[in-house]
Amino acid sequence: MTSLPTPDTDALAHSGRLSAHLRAEIQASDDAAIPFSRFMELALYAPGLGYYSAGASKFGEEGDFVTAPELGPVFAACTAEALAPVMQQVGPEGLFLELGGGTGAFAEVALKRLTELDALPDRYAILEPSAQLRQRQRERLQRRLPPPLFDLVEWVDGPFPHDWEGVLFANEVIDALPTPRFAIVDGQVHEEFVVIDEAGDGQGFARITRPADAFLTNAVRHIEQRLERRLPDGYRSELLPQLPYWIQAVSGGMERGAMLFVDYGYPRGEYYLPERSDGTLRAFYRQRMHADPMLWPGLQDLTASVDFTALAEAGVGAGFDFAGYCSQASFLMGNGLAGVLERIERIADEGERLRRTEEVKKLTLPSAMGERFQVMGFEKDVEFGTAFLAGDLSFRL
Repeated sequence: MTSLPTPDTDALAHSGRLSAHLRAEIQASDDAAIPFSRFMELALYAPGLGYYSAGASKFGEEGDFVTAPELGPVFAACTAEALAPVMQQVGPEGLFLELGGGTGAFAEVALKRLTELDALPDRYAILEPSAQLRQRQRERLQRRLPPPLFDLVEWVDGPFPHDWEGVLFANEVIDALPTPRFAIVDGQVHEEFVVIDEAGDGQGFARITRPADAFLTNAVRHIEQRLERRLPDGYRSELLPQLPYWIQAVSGGMERGAMLFVDYGYPRGEYYLPERSDGTLRAFYRQRMHADPMLWPGLQDLTASVDFTALAEAGVGAGFDFAGYCSQASFLMGNGLAGVLERIERIADEGERLRRTEEVKKLTLPSAMGERFQVMGFEKDVEFGTAFLAGDLSFRL
């Protein structure tokens, strides 16, 4: 494991409270075990205790990871460029729904750029489960947006409950959905469960496998059918059999509009490569990635890469047309990055010019975010236009 800095006393105490909550749920279960997906759900989202529900800093250099909008304005400006034609087709009554708002950095830049492009929504809604992040977003946007723009912003507790038209946008959201873990044992599909680690001091957790139910088994067999090969004994990975239901839920009653997802992952044929035999699950703590999801519950982010083939199937299954799939680098280059670079070259302040140049490099270089992150869009009775023309990767799905 990568050497990790030790949390301070207060952080360890917080993790201890969540660990006690997890142990209580495990002990209350019928067989003293909970599915790994439930462990992940509580570790990330348990009210007041989970990683995304509590108050610790998550984003930026002082947090555990850096997302594209937190690097600077380039990502959000280019994304707004791609979504503006959709908003213009929907019209002034269109809504914009952002899933998870980070620090509010994306909303700030996107609203300003949509204003310039004459593509403002009637309302800009942020679905943010963390009360602490909601407050942080509100303070930032109130401070940095002119009142007419800030007045468009609202925070919602769930997807729109009514029919609507507009845009749904999610950056690094699907990777944090609680995911089942499976294992192939003697040719059969098993599921990972979490138990109390009695071999230690009874305070930690361990993972075991048990025969999977029909829902998970059928999902794994579907993957094997599409791969045209069986996964070997000992193979472990993740999948989201609930993804089609999640897409239907978050899009709600969208009658016309588009969905745009940005995340890291692979098409199915690459996701389940033989050499990726322990899946893609990873933990992030203080800018360090490691492989122990049981460590310090509530203090670290848990993520799994996205199967973009499964996402494509889910979007189409929810009644949308597939619009495109490409790398983040190609997406940005196809949606205004050239103009951004020209503006950067004209910045008089050398320090600011270098910061913006470094931002573009991090967003686009293959060794950074450029190829690791991918973008997928869906449309319903609208057209993205040229958003996905640069570097189309749909043939890999």
